[in-house]
Amino acid sequence: MFSLARYPRKERARGGPGVARTRRVAGKQKVTVSTDARGHTAGWAATDLEAALTVPPDPSAAAFFDVDNTMMQGASIYWFARGLAARKYLTTGDLARFAWQQARFRLLARENAGDMSQAKNAALAFVEGWLVEDMERLSEEIFDELMAERIWTGTRALAQLHLDAGQRVWLVTAAPVELGRVIAQRLGLTGAVGTVAEVRDGAYTGRLVGDLMHGPAKADAIAQLATVEGLDLARCTAYSDSSNDVPMLSAVGHAVAVNPDSALRSTARERGWEIRDFRTGRKAAKIAVPATLATGVLVGAVTAGLAARRRHRRR
Repeated sequence: MFSLARYPRKERARGGPGVARTRRVAGKQKVTVSTDARGHTAGWAATDLEAALTVPPDPSAAAFFDVDNTMMQGASIYWFARGLAARKYLTTGDLARFAWQQARFRLLARENAGDMSQAKNAALAFVEGWLVEDMERLSEEIFDELMAERIWTGTRALAQLHLDAGQRVWLVTAAPVELGRVIAQRLGLTGAVGTVAEVRDGAYTGRLVGDLMHGPAKADAIAQLATVEGLDLARCTAYSDSSNDVPMLSAVGHAVAVNPDSALRSTARERGWEIRDFRTGRKAAKIAVPATLATGVLVGAVTAGLAARRRHRRR
């Protein structure tokens, strides 16, 4: 099961206040064009993107963008946790205490898919007892403070091409749907599909509704969305950086590997998928740890940190 949220066309047209304040794209401002040692494109001018790619008007088509390391540098939950730590919801010790445990868990999960049930049980436990309105407020504040400046200008320009062609653009993320919704709203996109937390009486129970929005679940979600929205997946485009998203990329007619990991780069070459890389080698190295470890490390760290904070508040 998944949740999605859309925004009125008027709101999408003007874009979100957080992004408009920090950067302008799609023909309004250029970004530096650079290449790495192998000649891969590290940055594109938005005007060059418009000239290089032509997205035909097609109301039956849409674009689906992964978030972490595709739409933004690093992992959204990592920056969300950083914002929580700045607000004393977490400590540095909370993050470090679970780093080894969660890194080990990720290695085991690769060998045994059944271990993902443990991640599911822990994924949104940290929000137990939170009011939905508090989660939304924190997501907005932390996006504006820490995430807006980390949006890849080139990827945002790609999304704008689809919007300008009259197509809908959705984020598809393993992060809580509330966080995905805020990112989509700030970027002026159609909406977001994300992991859903159960809500009762306006507060989170700490349990999930359905599965984590991860791997094959993303492909299932966009298939359901296509049915609801009247989309032809064969005419749709999907963008991701991770080999975990091969099911989603394979579900559409046009797949694009953005800032791909080595496994996805190899798959993209084998299948003839487009590859777009907006990183410099230095940036890629800097964000590798947050992108790779954030989901595992911070699920545990955020869960423990906020549980401790709840216990403290109850005293």
